Amino acid sequence: MGYSLMQMTSLGHVTSLKAEFFNRDPSRVARALLGKLLVRKMPRGILAGRIVETEAYLGKGDAAAHAAAGRTARNAVLFGPPGHAYVYFIYGNHYCLNVSCLPDGEPGGVLFRALEPVAGIEQMAGARGIELAKEIDLTKISSLKNISSGPGRMAEALEITRERDNGKSLINTRSDLWIVDDGHRVRRVTVTPRIGIVKSAEQPLRYFIAGNPFVSGRRVH
Repeated sequence: MGYSLMQMTSLGHVTSLKAEFFNRDPSRVARALLGKLLVRKMPRGILAGRIVETEAYLGKGDAAAHAAAGRTARNAVLFGPPGHAYVYFIYGNHYCLNVSCLPDGEPGGVLFRALEPVAGIEQMAGARGIELAKEIDLTKISSLKNISSGPGRMAEALEITRERDNGKSLINTRSDLWIVDDGHRVRRVTVTPRIGIVKSAEQPLRYFIAGNPFVSGRRVH
C-alpha cells in the first residue's frame, strides 16, 4: 500500500513524559522508552520518530559510561536532573543523543540508537541528504531505514547537535526537542549486550523492539 509523505506530518494525541519517568535506573528507563516518540519542532512542521532501540549507561560503576571517570565540563548533564539531553560528538563525524537519568547529582543515562520515522519524513530524509519519491511503499523498508537507523543517522535526521541541544529539557512542552507517549504499546522487547563499545561490552543493556526493521546493527530474534 502506498502512502503520501504529505500525510505523515502531524501527530495525534500525545502526553509528555515527566521527570519521574527518568528518575530511576537507566536500564528501566531504556526499556520503557521503547515505543515512545522523539519529537523535533521545526519552523516547517513536526519531525518525529518512534524509539525502537536504546542502550543504558549506569554511571560511575560502568566503565563504558562517560560518567565513569567523574564529572567534567563535557559530561555535566549526566550528573544533573533527569530528563535532559546529553549530546556528544564521536568519531569526528556525528552526534549521539542521550537522556539523563537518576536523581540530580547521580550520573546515568540512556543512548538513543534508532528511530522508526513517523512524521516529517521528507524533511528528515533531506537532512540526511536522501531523496524520497512523493509516493513510497512503507512495506519496503529499504527506502526509509537509512534515515534514522543508528545513533548518528537519527541525530542528523533530527538536526541534533551539541551546540543546539546539549542540556535541553526533553520533558518541557516548550522545548523544540522532547519525548512523548502516543499510547503505542510494545509487544516484545529483545535484550542483548551493548554494541560498538569495548569496555563493559558484555553487559546486557541494549534494548530494542523485537522484529522492528529499523533497529541498527545486528538483531537477535
